Amino acid sequence: MEWYLKVVRDNYANFEGRARRQEYWMFVLFNFIFIVAIALVSGVLSGLLDAPGFMFLYLIYVLAVFIPSLAVAVRRLHDVGKSGWFYLISLIPLIGGIWLLILFVTEGDKGPNQYGPDPKAPNSEEINEIGQVND
Repeated sequence: MEWYLKVVRDNYANFEGRARRQEYWMFVLFNFIFIVAIALVSGVLSGLLDAPGFMFLYLIYVLAVFIPSLAVAVRRLHDVGKSGWFYLISLIPLIGGIWLLILFVTEGDKGPNQYGPDPKAPNSEEINEIGQVND
């Protein structure tokens, strides 16, 4: 849940930098759980009260998380050294989606790349003068 909040609250429309695999996939997991829960609640309320207006809750949520979803995907692509425009590769039927999935599950570049420092790298305070990580 911490990763979901980090993406939605702290990096709402941040397309700069890099996102670790864990950040991306935890966001995807919680976003999927919330979408299913809201769809079920909206559907049940719409059916019980015979008021289709409750499906509007689902639409509001999907629109609210569209920008953060796109932003975390672009930052994830940055972590593997690809431009955010690579997200459009998913428009190629079948092959594009598979290629994008492979990029999302691939480990990010070690060390800094053109999009920023390695998000997995330890903080500078944790590295001693000979370059080893302090325990």
